Amino acid sequence: MDRLDREILGILQQDARISYRDLGVRVGLSANAAADRVRRMRRDGVIRAFTVLVDPAADTGGGLVVFIDVTLREDTTNEHFEARVATLPGITEVVHVTGAHDYLVRARAADPAALDALLRRLKREAGVAQSHTRIALRAASRPPQLP
Repeated sequence: MDRLDREILGILQQDARISYRDLGVRVGLSANAAADRVRRMRRDGVIRAFTVLVDPAADTGGGLVVFIDVTLREDTTNEHFEARVATLPGITEVVHVTGAHDYLVRARAADPAALDALLRRLKREAGVAQSHTRIALRAASRPPQLP
């Protein structure tokens, strides 16, 4: 990856819907050259996916958004936890972190009973020894607005 690739990634992180023509103009390449670089980064796994950020206030699905700090049991490997947690409903993000806990899990739960069921499954099926759960009350900032 070179300077241009990093510049392209920065632009795509702000607006993944930008046309290859406009992307090329911003980094000084033709549309085809910009497209080729994006395709290569996708093929090489640098770009894993394109996604949509939804403002939590606009999400009418209701329910709880929670952040769960997870500490694994000593007999649980990271690979086991990551494979198992990927199959659990409501999990939206799993991040391996430094500090007092092993992982930070972001999840959605319809209600407190669904949250309780998720926490029980994390402990029973995914090898979680301890968890600390926080419920999101509101988003203090919003994703950047696109032009």
